Amino acid sequence: MFIGLLGGSFNPIHNGHLHIAQYVYNRIHLDRIIFVPTGDPPHKPSASLAPAHNRLEMVKQAIAPFPYCTVSDHEIQSSAVSYSVDTVTHFKNECPEGTELGFIVGLDAFLDFCSWRNVDHLLTLCHFIVCSRPGVAFTQLQALPFLPATKPQAFQSLDQQDTTRLDILLPSGKTIYLLSIPPCEISASTIREHLALGSSVSHWLPPTVESYIIHQRLYQWPD
Repeated sequence: MFIGLLGGSFNPIHNGHLHIAQYVYNRIHLDRIIFVPTGDPPHKPSASLAPAHNRLEMVKQAIAPFPYCTVSDHEIQSSAVSYSVDTVTHFKNECPEGTELGFIVGLDAFLDFCSWRNVDHLLTLCHFIVCSRPGVAFTQLQALPFLPATKPQAFQSLDQQDTTRLDILLPSGKTIYLLSIPPCEISASTIREHLALGSSVSHWLPPTVESYIIHQRLYQWPD
């Protein structure tokens, strides 16, 4: 079994997240995708971050039509900061023996991978499914010291969308899957701004999520 882990604040979850999940599921032939919303900040709460229980419910409603998607409250239930290595370790222990995990991440975030916690160990725990992001080039990956030597033309081909997938095998036996995904430029911050102004966001959100946000009065300017 090959399971993808898709983490994030999902503040709120939107059609762009679902677009990525569907593309990855089909392109990498995953068996399941688990959405993992982040918890509430352990110290000072963010005014722009909806409470964890609301974000969890929005994810549940958004993925309801997709039988291959589930959601986990693992990070929400944690009282400490959740590092990627801890989250992956949790699911590795929870899943049946032999299950392969694929950590789904945007190219922009993956470029900072060397600053993550216990990166050497993390590279042995799971595969990485790296998705293109607007304004970020795959050629920038050449600066990452842990990547095996790869011809620059291979990265350029992804940037130019001449190819849509490149698999890089790591010494650990895990694979980094690079995916050039058709652009779907939706910003959660833009959605929150529109909601605060009372503007329509129906083209960015699943109808059930939009209805939930309105009913719960989320992302509104304080009275």
